[in-house]
Amino acid sequence: MYKMTENQLVLPEDFFLPFGGKLNKNNRWVKLATLIPWWTFEETYANTMKRSSRGQQAFSVRMALGALYIQQRKGLSDRETVEEITENPYLQYFIGLPEFQEEPPFDASMTTHFRKRLDAGIINQLNEAIVMEELRKNQEDDDQGDDSDDNDDPPSGSSSTKNADSQPNHDQPANQGKLLLDATCSPADIAYPTDLGLLNEAREKLEHIIDVLHAPHRGKKKKPRTYRQKARKAYLSVAKQRKPKARKMRKAIGKQLGFVERDLKIVSKLKEESHLSLLTKQEYKQLLVISELCRQQRDMYDKRSKRIDDRIVSISQPHVRPIVRGKAKAGTEFGAKVSVSLVNGYSLMENLGWGNYNEGTTLQESAERYKSRFGHYPEAILADQIYRNRENRQYCKEKGIRLSGPALGRPSKEKAQIQKQLAKQDAAERNEIEGKFGEGKRHYGMGLIFARLQQTSETVISIQLLVMNLERRLRLLFYHFLLRFFGVSDEIKWAV
Repeated sequence: MYKMTENQLVLPEDFFLPFGGKLNKNNRWVKLATLIPWWTFEETYANTMKRSSRGQQAFSVRMALGALYIQQRKGLSDRETVEEITENPYLQYFIGLPEFQEEPPFDASMTTHFRKRLDAGIINQLNEAIVMEELRKNQEDDDQGDDSDDNDDPPSGSSSTKNADSQPNHDQPANQGKLLLDATCSPADIAYPTDLGLLNEAREKLEHIIDVLHAPHRGKKKKPRTYRQKARKAYLSVAKQRKPKARKMRKAIGKQLGFVERDLKIVSKLKEESHLSLLTKQEYKQLLVISELCRQQRDMYDKRSKRIDDRIVSISQPHVRPIVRGKAKAGTEFGAKVSVSLVNGYSLMENLGWGNYNEGTTLQESAERYKSRFGHYPEAILADQIYRNRENRQYCKEKGIRLSGPALGRPSKEKAQIQKQLAKQDAAERNEIEGKFGEGKRHYGMGLIFARLQQTSETVISIQLLVMNLERRLRLLFYHFLLRFFGVSDEIKWAV
């Protein structure tokens, strides 16, 4: 049962404190509570639950989203999040409680249900609504400033330089603004996968499944032999070596693969005598994953290959895929690949996938989304080399968009110096989106995703983008406060 209450916002002075005093209106959590339009997606959140007039009343969208926001902002576990909320009156006000209470507002296990109910789609819609509202306010402020200024020069934040090859369509509104595009990987919290380690883990889980299926026949039929001690000894003899040779490693993988295939045949025979309903939902899922893992490993072993499509690298998280990035720190990462666009310092998710897709294919879709949001195409798209294929160049030329980077062909001597300066300026401006990725990974948990399920992992990544955007809005509020009362320099404005 869910009750609509989120359009009734409690003021800070109305929040009851049993020990006296009032909440500070300038506290960051009080300001954040007014920045988030909680009631906008309350109906969507309510639709994720069963319609019934009976049962316990469900937690509000403000409490669910507020708890997830606090967790990602402060980098806490589920239990620590509940403890932090219980101890802090400002956090209790942020999640919508009318007064301070010493009892935990919900159990730590509820955060998992919150992540399932508030999926990535809902969070992305909320994030886009908040960003668009802020950009609309900034545009209105700029328009008022332009009306009071008689100077015809363009605003300092825009660029009037266009590519000579661009031919804008005069039937469309004039292109404005800049769109920054890039992609990154959000690694999942899994052990570094090796073929030998995965096969050993699969063998141990299959041995447990065999024990469960044979339990009803204990004392009646002889248990099939799995040679688990022999298999464990064979695994440790190679795993404990510092740098085993390739021939020895291949031999060890072949042995473990044989043990896994033998166990799968035993399970196939036992399910005829018993029933798979004896297995839990998690054990049955593991059985399906191990069957596919065994098929992939056998195919790679026979072909002497190290690559296969949709390769499984974790039995507990089979949705995780290897993402080859070619970075100096780690050539391959294991997690979700996230494509992000940056407009005026605000991050918006363009695509999220668990495969190693080519992010260059997302440029045209991102440009069309930009037009649907703002009513016009961007004046320039700043992206790295992988986005500059012929299809994207032709698309940008038709839409009158300048794509960063050198144009195809040899430039003339007159344009060479101009293009060089323009490319240097674009590279400097594109550093902003690289900095956003660094901010998210260092401060907001994007560098390691602890959620276990695919759906909840996507929710966590979406919330991290939401946290970054709201933190930027808070910094802008602080900047305007300094500008109004003290005056600030351009260095502080750039830092915001």
